[in-house]
Amino acid sequence: MSTVASLTATANASNSVANAVNPLGTLTSAIGTGSGSATAATGSSNGTQTGTGSTASASTTLGSNFNTFLTLLTTQLQNQDPLSPLDTNQFTQQLVEFSEVEQQINTNSDLQSLLTLQGQADLVSAQSLVGKTAELNDAKGQLTNGTAQFSYTLPSAAASTTVAITNTQGSVLWSGKGETGAGTHNFTWNGEDMNGDTQPDGTYTLQVQATGANGSSLTPTIDSYGVVNSVISNNGTTSLSIGVGTYPISELIGMQATQS
Repeated sequence: MSTVASLTATANASNSVANAVNPLGTLTSAIGTGSGSATAATGSSNGTQTGTGSTASASTTLGSNFNTFLTLLTTQLQNQDPLSPLDTNQFTQQLVEFSEVEQQINTNSDLQSLLTLQGQADLVSAQSLVGKTAELNDAKGQLTNGTAQFSYTLPSAAASTTVAITNTQGSVLWSGKGETGAGTHNFTWNGEDMNGDTQPDGTYTLQVQATGANGSSLTPTIDSYGVVNSVISNNGTTSLSIGVGTYPISELIGMQATQS
């Protein structure tokens, strides 16, 4: 009778532990948290602190969950029902899953280091652009010392073309007729408005409205030009400082020899 009571007590203890916390459920939570954090680290691995923080957080979470898992495993093994022992294959699989998540977090950490080094290499390489004239895929250009340079490309010949310069508030300062032939046309603004007043150095936008021979509206491509003053690296993104503006290096489409 005492043997039956002992087995019953042991089984009840095992069931209580299993019902209180399930190691498999804990593992699933760990895998979900670890993988999610690791994925976030991969997505944010662009040389910023975000990716590094996510990877560290995932590693900390995994370690905490793994320690909890081992504690629960030991408790269940100590209180398992002798008539229905625990399936060791489940624990083996759980340990394998923990190892896979740990490897993923380590991979993310290595990628973070590589991307940081790549960002530093891009910054060093971009230093050679300082002092040169950059062509940017942007209708916003820099008026410097009374000169702002642009170009616009018409996809086909136009019946009429109007070009205009606007300030940062969107007000039109100057407008006039533009070239109508198909192809690329250079445009230089001398910094004066329609009244002949000189505008201060800063950022201005070129607008081009072109109408085709059949009356349809044409969509031109507009670029701007400016001398690179310096190269800036911020959160893993390399940018060019031109005048008072800052442009991502991804908007750079060409370089020109600076005219003396």
